[in-house]
Order: sequence, then structure tokens, then C-alpha cells
Amino acid sequence: MRAPSAPQRHHIWLCADDYGIAPGVNEAIRDLVARGRLNATSVMTASPHFQQADAEALSGLNEDETRVAIGLHVTLTAPFSPLMSGYEPLRDGAFLPLEGTMLAAFLQRLDRERLTMEIATQMKAFVMAFGRQPDFVDGHQHVHLFPQVREAFLSVVSEMAPQAWVRQCGRSLPLYRRFNRKAMLLDVLSYTFRRQARKKGVRTNPAFSGAYDFRGQPDYAKLFPRFLHRLPPDSVVMCHPGFVDDALNRLDPLTVQREREYAYLASDALPQTLAAYGLALA
Repeated sequence: MRAPSAPQRHHIWLCADDYGIAPGVNEAIRDLVARGRLNATSVMTASPHFQQADAEALSGLNEDETRVAIGLHVTLTAPFSPLMSGYEPLRDGAFLPLEGTMLAAFLQRLDRERLTMEIATQMKAFVMAFGRQPDFVDGHQHVHLFPQVREAFLSVVSEMAPQAWVRQCGRSLPLYRRFNRKAMLLDVLSYTFRRQARKKGVRTNPAFSGAYDFRGQPDYAKLFPRFLHRLPPDSVVMCHPGFVDDALNRLDPLTVQREREYAYLASDALPQTLAAYGLALA
């Protein structure tokens, strides 16, 4: 009598954001990909620390077999600066901070043509660095979900990378953990984003998880299992692993928590937790 087969696991995308932001983050992400602990990462071509060597090192991990999907992490907030000349609005030569960008987007004060050109320029930088179009496209600090930005974003993707999928950030169970304000805002913004993506013929992931409040040094090992609750196949779980260095300290307030995420993702707890929830990396 044949033994019963093991139940098939759903595949998900465990995606590390911010590749390119700093050498320590790049190193941590590549290490986790090599270990089989990540299967997607999105690249900040607008970061001053993203170099051709970083693209080649990441691409090299796919040389013998495809280990990682590589996407574009569209960046439109401070302290980063636009890649194109003539972008507005700026503050001290950089994009507006997140709050200013969000306010300008909701008040319809951003310039659609300049948004489109900047996103297209970041897309071209990706193609130049990797020699191909991205597998997927998302946005740093979820800025691609904002009004005005999402229209420009989806237009560029549909024209320049039509085979790519884009990240929507709505949960599979919006009422689950309903008091998570950040996740609720992402649910609302993603509803309109998904609808506009369908009109453009652009694919999206079915569900998203991984958002949490970075303040207070939360215990990532306790948080991570909550992200996996009832995820459908091809869902995206966002993460931000990295090693802290001077470049990261200058550019981003999310520092030590990145090392906590790395420690968990590199540990034996990750594959055990995925298996317990019937999940595997695609």
C-alpha cells in the first residue's frame, strides 16, 4: 500500500526591499538568497550606493538556477534624489519626505508628466544595470499606491515592462488584526490600485503581508508567524533584512531592526515556521 503523499505547500514570495540602499543591506540580502531564505528582492536604482557591481553580484546568484526574482523599487521620497533633471517638487535637491509626498499626492499637486519621466528613468537604470526588464515592480514606502503616483507608475510598467507584476499591499483578510492602522491604510489604497492595474492589464499579487510598526524594537520572531495567516498562493511577504553600516545610518532610520530581521530569516526558525503554515518559497 502506497504511503500518503505529503500535503502540497502554497508558494509565496518572501521579498527583501531596499537592495541598493547600502552595502550592508546588499550583503545581507545576497547571503539570504544564497541560503534559500529569500526568493525576491527589489532594487533602489535611485540610491547613491547602488553600483553596477551590486547588480552583477545579485544577478550572479541566478547563474546556475533561478534563485531570486529581481524587481524595481521605485523611489520618490527623501533623502533620495531624482535621477532625471527638472523633477519637481524638491526640497534641498531631494524628493519631499514621505509625509510631504503623500500630502501633495492626495491634494493632486504632483506633476503627472514629471512623475512618469522619473519612474521611467529609474526603470531605464534598472534595465541598464541588469540587462533586462524587472520581474516585478513596487514602491519604496508604498508610494506607488498614492493618487497621481499610481497612474504614472502603472503607465510606465504597462509600457516598459508589460510582463512584470506589480505589488499591491492589501491583506488577504482585511478584518484580521483590524486595529493595525498602517495595514488598514494599505488596504484602502490598494483597492483602487488593484482596480486601475486591472484596467491596464497589469498583474498584481493576490495578497500582501509584512507591514508593522518599526518603533520600539519589536520582536520579529514573534511577529513573523502572524504575517503568514491564511496567505493564498503567490502572496508577497515584505521584509527588510540588512547589516548596519555608515551608509545606512546616513540614509534611513530603519537600522538595527534590519539586523533583527536578518537574524530571524537566517535561522532555522524560518523554514520551520513556513512548513507549519503549509507554505514554501516559490
